[in-house]
Amino acid sequence: MPELFTQIFIAVIAISLAIRVWLGLRHIRHIQHNRQQVPKAFEETISLEAHQRAADYTTAKVKLRLSETIIESVVLVVLTLGGVLQSLDQLWQQWLPAHEIIRGALMICSAMLISGAATLPFDYIQTFNVDEKFGFNKMSRAMFFADLVKHSLVGLLLGGPLLFAALWLMEGAGDWWWLYLWLIWSVFNLFMLAVYPIWIAPLFNKFTPMQDQSLKARIEALMQKCGFASQGLFVMDGSTRSGHGNAYFTGFGKNKRVVFFDTLLEKLNADEIEAVLAHELGHFKHKHVIKRIVMMFGLSLLGLALLGFLMKQDWFYQGLGVVQASNHMALLLFMLVSPVFMFILRPLMAAYSRVNEFEADQYASQQSRPQYLIDALVKLYRDNASTLTPDPLHSAFYDSHPPASLRIAKLQTYA
Repeated sequence: MPELFTQIFIAVIAISLAIRVWLGLRHIRHIQHNRQQVPKAFEETISLEAHQRAADYTTAKVKLRLSETIIESVVLVVLTLGGVLQSLDQLWQQWLPAHEIIRGALMICSAMLISGAATLPFDYIQTFNVDEKFGFNKMSRAMFFADLVKHSLVGLLLGGPLLFAALWLMEGAGDWWWLYLWLIWSVFNLFMLAVYPIWIAPLFNKFTPMQDQSLKARIEALMQKCGFASQGLFVMDGSTRSGHGNAYFTGFGKNKRVVFFDTLLEKLNADEIEAVLAHELGHFKHKHVIKRIVMMFGLSLLGLALLGFLMKQDWFYQGLGVVQASNHMALLLFMLVSPVFMFILRPLMAAYSRVNEFEADQYASQQSRPQYLIDALVKLYRDNASTLTPDPLHSAFYDSHPPASLRIAKLQTYA
């Protein structure tokens, strides 16, 4: 049985990696093939120069992502079948033989540190090579590493207690430990949704109340019309890190906030900003966020139940290069390996997300003129260097938003 599971694991990694590389190369070829001609729907609004810039930017990002995907797969195999996890666990056992839960937590943190260090160079290259070349990066290297330290500390402070709780429940809560952990994990996530905009997001960006009183009045009138109550309208200093623009809702319950990137406010006029907000309100009106939370909770419950079964199976450990079974090793292996087997769900999740985007667009068209949203999207496609000609199969597999041509065409039918 261990040998069979090892073979399945290797096969799944190889197949998923092959699919990712094949889709990425298709995407690049399709983009470059259409590089010399702006799609007819955008000929009057996007120049050939902007279209080619988007094609080259997307190509550079995909090439980097493919390299990262290959490295991630290699690191995963080395950690598991290569025996690194087994050797690391033995070292921690020698240093802390009498402290099972502490040793387990340190073991998991060590493995996550190795995995994260392997992919960190790609984040650096994305920021200071790709984004820098195309004029999007506004970060200094000091800011990049300061953010890295802050993210790590926040993750440790918030995730550490949750990790100890998981190992403690696995140790002494009996066969139903996974259900108790799921309840704790669900409460933790709801808590994070509520406190993130108030306590965590300000650690990385500055949020100031919107000063444009005319625009603020229009937005508040739209939110009141749509039945959306928020804690306030805020402008985020996104320009300190990137030239990309965006807007989003954050928070949960009474702590909901509407956040606009300062770069977005600079690029769009009041009608277009209102249309973008109407789209976001469409997500609220259709309860997309709540549905996603329920879906996430459901998948996590199934995942923890599966882990409860796997941790009792010797073939699960041995098939992944681990000789000695333990609670922390079961949790770590599941965290590392489950994304590989979940890869098949990627296109289903992307398709569901695209349906949500179409619904939000339709709602926005009912609250504002469709042409305003079309104009806003065209500007965002142009200024964010988003490709107008994605490979259809790559887009269907990965993209959470519909391709530009389909999205604009649909909005034009509403007009």
